[in-house]
Amino acid sequence: MSLIDSIHGKLFSKHPTEAIIDLGGLRYRICISISAYESLPSKGEPVELLTHLHVKEDILDLYGFKDHDERSLFMNLNTISGIGPRSAMNILSGTNPNEFKSRIVAGDVKSLTVIPGIGTKTAKRIIVELKEKFASDLDGKDDLGFSDEEGSPSTRDAVNALLSLGYKQSHVNKTMKDLEISGELSGDLEEIIRKALAKMI
Repeated sequence: MSLIDSIHGKLFSKHPTEAIIDLGGLRYRICISISAYESLPSKGEPVELLTHLHVKEDILDLYGFKDHDERSLFMNLNTISGIGPRSAMNILSGTNPNEFKSRIVAGDVKSLTVIPGIGTKTAKRIIVELKEKFASDLDGKDDLGFSDEEGSPSTRDAVNALLSLGYKQSHVNKTMKDLEISGELSGDLEEIIRKALAKMI
């Protein structure tokens, strides 16, 4: 979960790899994919990008996305060893989320290596770590088993809370699905977290 979820302002300038958005005189430089660049309006027009603030030691970078699917894939790629934010953004520029997920589920190493930034070893690592998760995505679920547009706010907040406690995304995903199947995915935030923790221990 990022400190800055999205930015809405006027487009000051745009380039294939970055956009600058003016927000009341404060200009944000945002790293973007080529597909996000192609979706941007003309200079001076209103624009909104979903964002992720990457903080590491002396690095403070803001990444922008055209939709939830693009940001979701970016976040998933960042869980893979050897793939950082810049590499993930390069991968986004070479494919679209649904096409990429289909390749992963199919275990198609060869087609993945065509995407800039992905070698054979990286492709195999991505398939091993994300295939099961993306298989459920293609059945209508997102990176956590719940779409950004669906599910109660308490459910989404519970997922984020469990991730912040250090639980792995795949573990959280399975637990929330188990609660959903058993009809226990109800109640307020505290109650959902308590039920999830009971299953995860």
